[in-house]
Amino acid sequence: MNIKERVLEWLSPPFDQDTQNLVKELQKEPEKLEDAFYTQLKFGTGGMRGVLGAGTNRINKYTLGKNTQGLSQFLKKRYPSQKIKAVIAYDCRHQSESLAKTVADIFTANGIYCYLFSNLRPTPELSFAVRHLQAHCGIVLTASHNPPEYNGYKVYGQDGGQLVPPEDEAVIKDINQTSFSEIQFQGNNKLLEYIDQDIDNAYHKALLLDAKVHDLNKDQLKIVFTPIHGTSITALPQVLEKAGYQHIYVVPEQKEPDGNFPTVSSPNPEDIEALDMAVNLARKHDAHIVIGTDPDADRLGIVVRYKENEWFYLNGNQIMIVLTEYLLSIKQSKGELSTQDFIASTIVSSPIIKEIANAYNVSFKSCLTGFKWIAKLIEDHPKLNFIGGGEESFGYLVGSSVRDKDAISASLLVCELAAELLGEGKNIFDFLLECYEKYGLFYERLHSITKKGKEGAQAIEKQMTQLRSDPPSEFGGIKLLRIEDYQTSSSIDFQTQKKHSLDLPKANVLIFILEDESRIALRPSGTEPKIKFYFSVRAAFDSNKTWQEQQKALDEKINRFLNDLVLS
Repeated sequence: MNIKERVLEWLSPPFDQDTQNLVKELQKEPEKLEDAFYTQLKFGTGGMRGVLGAGTNRINKYTLGKNTQGLSQFLKKRYPSQKIKAVIAYDCRHQSESLAKTVADIFTANGIYCYLFSNLRPTPELSFAVRHLQAHCGIVLTASHNPPEYNGYKVYGQDGGQLVPPEDEAVIKDINQTSFSEIQFQGNNKLLEYIDQDIDNAYHKALLLDAKVHDLNKDQLKIVFTPIHGTSITALPQVLEKAGYQHIYVVPEQKEPDGNFPTVSSPNPEDIEALDMAVNLARKHDAHIVIGTDPDADRLGIVVRYKENEWFYLNGNQIMIVLTEYLLSIKQSKGELSTQDFIASTIVSSPIIKEIANAYNVSFKSCLTGFKWIAKLIEDHPKLNFIGGGEESFGYLVGSSVRDKDAISASLLVCELAAELLGEGKNIFDFLLECYEKYGLFYERLHSITKKGKEGAQAIEKQMTQLRSDPPSEFGGIKLLRIEDYQTSSSIDFQTQKKHSLDLPKANVLIFILEDESRIALRPSGTEPKIKFYFSVRAAFDSNKTWQEQQKALDEKINRFLNDLVLS
């Protein structure tokens, strides 16, 4: 079906009059009309996300309705003799509450029993609830850290993790075979149950078991927290208080959930600017640590005071480093580690995580980008014990009660580390440098290029094709040693000219490994109109130089790599 045919379809029933009027308005602006209809929204690394509005390339009750109707049909075929149950949560974004009710109505209209959170809740709590309630499926309405005009739809399987192949492919097939006229919008309230505090309490209890490790200095540690207008206000202060922390300062201007995110240009804790208000409040209260979470509370940003009034922003890899080292050291001190334990990370995250695993003699497992792959590792290895793991994009999971990245449990563990260090006269920045001294200095940086619309998608595809077909022989004067192409599941060694297979599912990812062990990874984002470049460089840690001096040298190396990639 071409654009013209799609537009005509949306100008008549089953589409309601309000939707038809929106499409008529779009017809007055051909560029906007094309962007709304040139394609259909697709599932990416973190579910489906898009701009709210009318059209096949937009988030609205029809595109999500078609997804839910197709998913309902899949579930009824998959579990033909069972009472099928689904759980639905939503965040603070525009239309999240109404779209969540629409999804619930479609499930119940199809005879599926539905648990719907009575108010907004964190995405990781939805993941927990699926397993806790022994449901077959979970849905959360969220666009994570995307701009205010976005919303999204994440689908979780029976294990509490987001769908992965081949299950996601089977669901997509049923969705594609579903027409808009087949959507059953009239719900059955007898099959709808609202949930809230009972699940909250169970979730909090599980997190305390996973991430609370001591009772030290909790009356002394001063914590500043910002939910950046998102859902973590419903969980993180409560969990920290239950863990014994007494000094928690919430940024008042960012406390209330608000899908406009009025105080930040981006509700993303990866962006330093999003934590400015929190750091200012921390200065006022002479706090030790700042924690910020994204709107659906699966990502966290950490800022620590390391001198009298100087603050250090940890990147996603550095958060992973300190949490993994701390988790493993605690378990080792208690005699709780064994070769049956494992930690996990992704192919674009820091190689130091594998070094940490080796030092503690536990297994390390690597997977594709997206936390659903870490959840799959947990599910695929039931005889192994998952300790923790994360990805460079500011996501971490402690234990296996949840099967998605969880800013709530990760934030609690960060505070446990900070409180313990406080008693030793140290801070998390000191702890990070100790890790670098122990394992070597690994330094990473992400560079993203946004290219919106149809032309942007084509430009990203062209850039990936060019780098596959004609890769540079060196970057920054350092010879290219090997290319890993996850789209073809092959690795080419340029010294031996031999090819090796890669034992991971296919994905549009390229990784260049250089002679000095530097790594450059490229992949189009699965949830945003971006191409992402991940740089990882390493050096021996020099205790005679400041962190800033060593970071500057590594940044200069990454800048040389960037210049050779001729980015635009």
